[in-house]
Amino acid sequence: MWRAGLIQTEQKPAMLSLGILGYPLSYSLSPRLHGSAMHSLGLNGEYRLYPVPPLPEGAAQLAELFGRLRLGKIDGLNVTIPHKQAVLPYLDGLTETARAIGAVNTIFQQEGRWIGDNTDAPGFLSDLRRVLPSRTAGAQALVLGAGGAARAVVYSLLTDGWQVTVAARRLEQAQSLAASLSPAGEGRASARPILLDVAAFQNLPAGIELIVNASSAGMLPEVESSPWPDGASLAEGAFVYDLVYKPPETTLMRQAQAAGLPAANGLGMLVEQAALALERWSGLSVPRQAMWQVIQA
Repeated sequence: MWRAGLIQTEQKPAMLSLGILGYPLSYSLSPRLHGSAMHSLGLNGEYRLYPVPPLPEGAAQLAELFGRLRLGKIDGLNVTIPHKQAVLPYLDGLTETARAIGAVNTIFQQEGRWIGDNTDAPGFLSDLRRVLPSRTAGAQALVLGAGGAARAVVYSLLTDGWQVTVAARRLEQAQSLAASLSPAGEGRASARPILLDVAAFQNLPAGIELIVNASSAGMLPEVESSPWPDGASLAEGAFVYDLVYKPPETTLMRQAQAAGLPAANGLGMLVEQAALALERWSGLSVPRQAMWQVIQA
């Protein structure tokens, strides 16, 4: 019987059952992205929404969903807020990337075991290189937020040689993230935790070249909110990357543009991480253009 990640080009499954776990999911573009990519690859299947409230309220639903996974009724899952870390106890193993980040956004089967991966990290880095092709060696980056998405962003930036400052509304959360992801060794890129408030932002490192919003601030339905502290100035010359993609122009992006700074939303990251996940499930090279066409339409 075919299982996710083991498909051969000459033997495609009759029906591929995929989906995304998270809450809320009403604004998710994932079904359209994966549907277009599967169609372009000639794969038959479905991509469903599995809305499960945060724990502890959603504990029974989460257990039931993984029961269906174990019974072979689901071939693979994406995972988004707020379950990227909540799914860890249900898995048989983690990829090296997911283990280092401590958060999962893709679940696939390998040799009968359910494995957690994190395609957010390589997906973010790939799109960042598209929108920001050049930077100073050892450049400074500021990441807003300290949840699962922020862990993926910080991990990818550190592995790419950035010096990272992590700002969160709870300092202990930023400290925990920085300590767990900063590599040991003299001269290695490291993360510095600060409080996400106007006072702390007065002492940001000089020459910040990148600001990343990895929090949910500005996401539908709270479109008027911004993660940037009132009264703080955006770093001169920085590129602003907002992982939020609905709405396509966030409050933070408008703030950046008003300050004369370039900005991008997270649609490119969404496409990249989705394509990497489908490649995990199918074993096929996924055409990004098919996904971009859906977004542009």
